[in-house]
Amino acid sequence: MLQTGPIIFRFNGVFGVPVEIGQTLAFLVLIFIGLTLSAGGSLLWLAIIVAMILTIIYLHELGHAWAARVQGVPVRRIVLHGGGGFCEHARSATAREQEFITAMGPLTNLGLWALGSLAAYWIWSSGLGSGLLGHYLVLFAVLNFMFFVFNMIPVQPLDGGKLLHLLLLRILAPQNALQITGAVGLVCAILWWPALLYVWYTTGWLLLFLPSIGLHYRMMRGEKR
Repeated sequence: MLQTGPIIFRFNGVFGVPVEIGQTLAFLVLIFIGLTLSAGGSLLWLAIIVAMILTIIYLHELGHAWAARVQGVPVRRIVLHGGGGFCEHARSATAREQEFITAMGPLTNLGLWALGSLAAYWIWSSGLGSGLLGHYLVLFAVLNFMFFVFNMIPVQPLDGGKLLHLLLLRILAPQNALQITGAVGLVCAILWWPALLYVWYTTGWLLLFLPSIGLHYRMMRGEKR
């Protein structure tokens, strides 16, 4: 997975939470521009896709930030980088607080998928607006749903892996919860490689994220992460 790299831009976002843009994000965009130009593609279409994806990632992290703030957990910053993004807290959250914080990211994307789908249906059924707007709303909705599914895969550090561990902590001893989370994540991390190649071969999409096999193996052995 790409690391954050040096911060190249900062601004205050929603709720006054600082947002920082990592250098790797700019590097990734430049790669996409180069690939698009070499393939004779449309830079306008690329700009639309990139803008949608960045908006989706930011709103996802904003969901985490909102859930933290309503529980009294201060948020230090949101960082967007080439491998996705993260929401950094100013203090550690309890397991119960962390459950809500972690869940709100994917739930935000699920809500945006529903809103985008309903808005597109309303535009098409009412005959208002252009058909192109409806298509863009559908695209936005589909991307949000894909992001939801992706984030619910039970590997670290995705939300699915974190939620699995947090939920297991409710019913199991911490050591057993860690080992089961590691075992499930290890299977997914191993299967990730053929899945990555299949997605790239069939769709042309390349995920710049590789879950750590070593990390999940250590977790399965009961070692601290």
